[in-house]
Amino acid sequence: MARLATKLIHDDDKDNRVSDVAPPINVSTTFRYDNDDLIPWTERENLDFMEKKPVYSRLAHPNSTRLESIFSDILEGHAVIYNSGVSAFYAAIIHFKPKRLFIGQSYHGCRAAANIITRTNGMKQHPLEDIEKHAQKGDIVHLETPVNPYGTSYNIREIANKTHAKGALLIIDSTFAPPPLQNVWGFGCDIIMHSATKYFGGHSDLLSGVIVVKDDEVAKQLKDDRIYLGTNVANLESFMLLRSLRTFEMRILKQSENATKVVKFLNDNRGKFDKVLDKLYHSSLQTEPFVKEQLKGGYGPVFSLSLKTKDQCKKFPPKLKYFHHATSLGGIESLVEWRAMTDPYIDQTLIRVSIGVENANDLIEDLNNALQELQNEEN
Repeated sequence: MARLATKLIHDDDKDNRVSDVAPPINVSTTFRYDNDDLIPWTERENLDFMEKKPVYSRLAHPNSTRLESIFSDILEGHAVIYNSGVSAFYAAIIHFKPKRLFIGQSYHGCRAAANIITRTNGMKQHPLEDIEKHAQKGDIVHLETPVNPYGTSYNIREIANKTHAKGALLIIDSTFAPPPLQNVWGFGCDIIMHSATKYFGGHSDLLSGVIVVKDDEVAKQLKDDRIYLGTNVANLESFMLLRSLRTFEMRILKQSENATKVVKFLNDNRGKFDKVLDKLYHSSLQTEPFVKEQLKGGYGPVFSLSLKTKDQCKKFPPKLKYFHHATSLGGIESLVEWRAMTDPYIDQTLIRVSIGVENANDLIEDLNNALQELQNEEN
C-alpha cells in the first residue's frame, strides 16, 4: 500500500481526463451532455455519473472529484468536499438533524453556524460536560481537538465512550492536527471534519472544507444535499488545493517540528518575561498519556499565549519581524493574532500563534526580541 506522500501525488491519477501531468484549471460551470448517455435525471439510479461526466459545477466538476479521491484515501473514509470548513460543519448538522448539539470550546464560526440552526429549528445546545446528563440517540457531539485557538488536546476516546453510551454521534474537527500528526478513527469518532483552508491548503489563498464518513450511502446523501445548499468547492480553488496537497506532508511535519521547538523555548524561558507572559497553551505541554497517544505523528503547529494586559496585546504584534498579524492559520508563513479581533467568545488577552515553515531559530529570536521589548517597557 502506498504511503502518504505518494498518495498525495497519485491518488487522483485515476481521475485524469487529459494527458496533462498537472491537473488543468477547469473554469467552466457547465459541460456538454454525452450524446451516448442521455438519461433523464428521474431515471438515474444515483448521482455517481457526475464524477465521470460532469454536468454543472455546483453538482460536481473534474477537480472536486479529484480532491474527493485524495481525501477519501488519506482520511480513510468517504470524503465530501465543501467551499469552507464552516460549510462542512453546517452540512453535517443539516444532514444528521440532531435535536441537541454538545459543543465546547471550538472555532467561533462553527458556534455561529450552530446558533443559526438553533434559531431556525430550535436545536438545543449544551456544553460537553452535559453529554451524560442530556444526550439522546441521534444527537451530535462536536469535539475539536487540538482545540482552536489554544492548540491543546481533549481525550477523544473518553468523550467517544460517553457519546456512544447515549446513542449519539461524535464529530471530530481535526483541523489543527491532520494526518500524519493525528489519525482519529481509532479513538471512536463517527465523522471527521477538516477546514481544508488551513494545512491542506497551506498557502493562505483558498477556502475549502471536508467531511469524512464511514458509510458510502451517507456520503452520497451529503453530496445530494450539497447540490442544493450550493456549497461545492469552486473550480479554481479546487485546482489550487490539488496543488497544495502535493506538498502537504513535508509542510505539516516541518510546521509541527518548528512549533514544538518554539513552545519549548517559551516555556523554558518564562522567567525572562514574567511581567509580560502570563500563560502558555499547547498539546506538547500537557502531561496526560492520551495526548501522545493521539498525536503520534507530532504536535499541532498552533499554540497560544496570554499576555498580562490588553495593551500589551496591541503592542506585541507590530514588534515582530517574521510573523504577520492576521487571522487564520496553517499557511507556510507564520502568523500571530490578537484573538479578540475576530473571536467574540475568547479571553481578551490571548494571542494565537500559527507556525510556518521558516527556520525555527529565526522565529524564536523574533519572539524573544518582541517579548523582551515589552518586558523592558514594564520595568
